[in-house]
Amino acid sequence: MTEKAKQLLIKRYASRRLYNTETSDYVTLEDIAGFIRDGREVQIVDLKSGDDLTRQYLLQIIAEHESRGESVLPVDVLNDLVRSYMSGNVSVVPQFLRASFDMLRDGQAKMVENMTSINPIAKMPGMEAMQAQQEAFMKAITGGWASGPGKSKAESEKKPENGEDLDAIKRQLADLQDKLSKLK
Repeated sequence: MTEKAKQLLIKRYASRRLYNTETSDYVTLEDIAGFIRDGREVQIVDLKSGDDLTRQYLLQIIAEHESRGESVLPVDVLNDLVRSYMSGNVSVVPQFLRASFDMLRDGQAKMVENMTSINPIAKMPGMEAMQAQQEAFMKAITGGWASGPGKSKAESEKKPENGEDLDAIKRQLADLQDKLSKLK
């Protein structure tokens, strides 16, 4: 995407059907998950009350994927999330999760950039098309995390100003894995 895509508005009717206001048709939860994978920001509102239902539907999408065996969240992490909701105390879990995912997206973007920019073959004619295919492949594998939904292609292709190399990115990813393993 060359610029941040505008937010997609989905309206929920009284019949619980979801209506895509951009294409004027009904959509399913799987369609909404696809929009998000493609980097779109989605907002779901109740037509009658105007209530924002986005969080509720995003949690439902995650729950459906988990129930189909597409488990991403370990049981220990799910237990910690439930505890953080039920403890009554102010939880740092949301801030930690946001920071962790930001670090993951940034690390993946830097890794993709370094894989393509330090290779002298990348300057050969025709390599741009192969590089675009590689980026699309990485986006498909990572569910769009490599460029992030809020970042433009230009932002995700920026070269690090401090000259970080592949080893630095590997260290960052290892640190992130350590932090995530401590959640268990």
